[in-house]
Parts: sequence; structure tokens; C-alpha cells
Amino acid sequence: METTINKVEIQGFLGRDAEVKTFESGRTLVSMSLATSESYKNNKGEWVTTTSWHNISYWKTKKNESFDFLKKGELIAVAGKLNTRKYTDKSGQEKYITEVVAQKVELVKQEVLG
Repeated sequence: METTINKVEIQGFLGRDAEVKTFESGRTLVSMSLATSESYKNNKGEWVTTTSWHNISYWKTKKNESFDFLKKGELIAVAGKLNTRKYTDKSGQEKYITEVVAQKVELVKQEVLG
């Protein structure tokens, strides 16, 4: 039997404040949009920066867990797994979305130089 691994570690900046939704069951979902960037030199020798956006879903596990720190522009680290799910949009079209299902979310301390 082959072993497979679905593990993601990502660090980036929040593109908006996290959205927190609590359901009737008592479960809480925290949704975030995370930006990562990379820079490279193109064939003209110019530096180019590309940004990728990642959807993050985190099912809150602890009752008193606070997410007040998840504000737009904050640098965070996320560990979890990739998940692709299918849904039907308002016009009846089937769509797919790939997201990181977080198991751990942490604020990354940024050092101030000066």
C-alpha cells in the first residue's frame, strides 16, 4: 500500500479581515484570504513580482479561541491540508474551489529594524 501526504505550510499577508461565522451546531468557521508573493528576473533582466491568493478555512476548535489578530495586512503562518470541493453557483453552474483547510494559524512577529 502506498502512503500519500496532503500537507501545506504557507506564510503570507491577509488580504482582508478574517470572516467568522458561527453555525447553529455551535461550530465556528474562520475564512481568510492570504497573499503570497515571489520575485524573479524576466528575460530582459527586470525584476517581476507575482502575487498568488489563497483561500483559507479554519474550523475553530477551542471555545475561547480568539481571532481578533486576523486583520488585513497581518503576516500569518498556516499549516493544514489542501481540499478541493464542488458547488453550484446561483446560475446553476458547477464550480470548483481549492482551499487550505487550516489546522494551525499563527501570527508571525515582524521585527522592526532601526
